[in-house]
Amino acid sequence: MFDVFGFYKFKQLQSLKKKKYLLQKSLIEQNICGTIILAKEGVNATIAGKSLNIRFIVNKIKKTLDIKNFDSENISKCKFQPFHRAKAKIKKEIVPMKLSLTPKTKNKNNYIEPNKWNKLIKDKNTLVLDSRKPFEYDVGTFNKSINPKVDNFREFPKYLNKLNKKKPIAMFCTGGIRCEKASVFLKKKGFKNVYQLRGGILNYLKKANKKKSLWKGECFVFDNRISVKHGLIKGTYSMCSGCRKPISPEDKKSTKYEEGVSCPNCHDRLSNSQKDRFRMRQKQINLAKKSGKKHIFQKEFN
Repeated sequence: MFDVFGFYKFKQLQSLKKKKYLLQKSLIEQNICGTIILAKEGVNATIAGKSLNIRFIVNKIKKTLDIKNFDSENISKCKFQPFHRAKAKIKKEIVPMKLSLTPKTKNKNNYIEPNKWNKLIKDKNTLVLDSRKPFEYDVGTFNKSINPKVDNFREFPKYLNKLNKKKPIAMFCTGGIRCEKASVFLKKKGFKNVYQLRGGILNYLKKANKKKSLWKGECFVFDNRISVKHGLIKGTYSMCSGCRKPISPEDKKSTKYEEGVSCPNCHDRLSNSQKDRFRMRQKQINLAKKSGKKHIFQKEFN
């Protein structure tokens, strides 16, 4: 069993190259996979490993970055290692929105706990805003929510500028970090009643009573679990090898689905040469499976 640990922290960081090297080295030494993103504004990461190793690396991260507590964290269990490798990266922002956040700015955000979220989004005057990408929204979302339908988070401000400043906005995303910046952006534009779900969807699915839940569907996650359900157990979605988008069990029943090649989302957009290339790749994967080996292009885990 593996622990999957996600966290972020807005904090002014210096000497990023040195910190990146130390963290990358520690991840490899502890046999932990996943990604740690560092920027001058803070850290954002999701990593997975054995419980003892995760506890070690968390202490190492806090010591290296001089952090006492993360702004948000979530932990779940997985029967397999959901990441391929260990990566520590340096980027301009931990969430790309051309808006730098400081702990002082962030602390002004209005957080709503999962046990109070339902009441807020049931209010007919509340605009429930899913700040994730369209394909994530399609996998699952909250009742009444709307999605900006932007594929790049940098385009998100254009959508936010069109919203009614007088209407209460209840905003959510997977783990909460995208809403941190979106909330600050709205407040700078004069919005007064902006709220965000503390810890995001993952926190809600972990803590909310399933029978009283207003969540519909599953939650897409950026690892090889693909999606999770209430209790953060692995969901039913898998990944299309043709377009790298999540596909449901229903999608697999379509005549346009071909394992390792295409799904209803991409079948009509792929050229014959692309499909032939993907079929050859899948053939190699199947041959590797039969011999008990793992092919370099094999993505699923057991």
